[in-house]
Amino acid sequence: MILFDQIIFGPIRSRRLGLSLGVNLLPIDAKICTFNCIYCECGFNTTMRESPIPTRTQVRESLELKLQQMVAAGQIPDVITFSGNGEPTLHADFEGIIDDTITLRNKYCLTAKVSVLSNSTQIHKPQVFSALNKIDNNILKFDSAIENTMQLIDRPTGKTSKVEWFIENLKKFEGRLIIQTMFIRGDFEGEKFDNTTDLEVAAWINALKEIRPQQVMIYSLDREVPADNLEKVTTEELNQIAEKARNHGFIVSVAG
Repeated sequence: MILFDQIIFGPIRSRRLGLSLGVNLLPIDAKICTFNCIYCECGFNTTMRESPIPTRTQVRESLELKLQQMVAAGQIPDVITFSGNGEPTLHADFEGIIDDTITLRNKYCLTAKVSVLSNSTQIHKPQVFSALNKIDNNILKFDSAIENTMQLIDRPTGKTSKVEWFIENLKKFEGRLIIQTMFIRGDFEGEKFDNTTDLEVAAWINALKEIRPQQVMIYSLDREVPADNLEKVTTEELNQIAEKARNHGFIVSVAG
């Protein structure tokens, strides 16, 4: 599994976003998340940690130094992406860090987009909602519109994390969001799942009609995962799912 050992990491070439400079707002020696996804490249959640959560000042200083180095080298990122070792919106100063990042982006690399990859569990919090409305790419996870499948794949840690709760809170962005969906099949702890079936895809599209995202990103496995018996969905299958969503007017990108 991969744990990012710095506040600022990369840049890396992202399948979906281009040259991406990563920001990790969580400890460098632990995975801290409100989901415990069976496919997460960072592995399953951990509670043991010695390193602290970085402060807003540390994030700002680390990001500014890295941007200065990249500009001096003639290497401008396409995007500054908040992801890292878990759920970035858990940071207590998340909105302030977003404000700092936008200021630094405007100073050093005006063409770069600010993106957040989030599992959507904190979007009901006013400061998180406000921060996500400030950025260029508000990328929010929605893996299945069928409760049992979502619970099995994403394994949320909070009792309120239900499909209907996600739909209602995602609707509050009034279309200013990008939905990101992992398509996957296999079995976990004796339970089989497949969110590519006709039933799953139809329910997913119906949910998209309610959420009304400006864009949809779909993808499948690309890196090592913590669970066994998971199957990568082919690019051909992803394109078929994408076409079904496009037929309902959605803009869909596929990363096979």
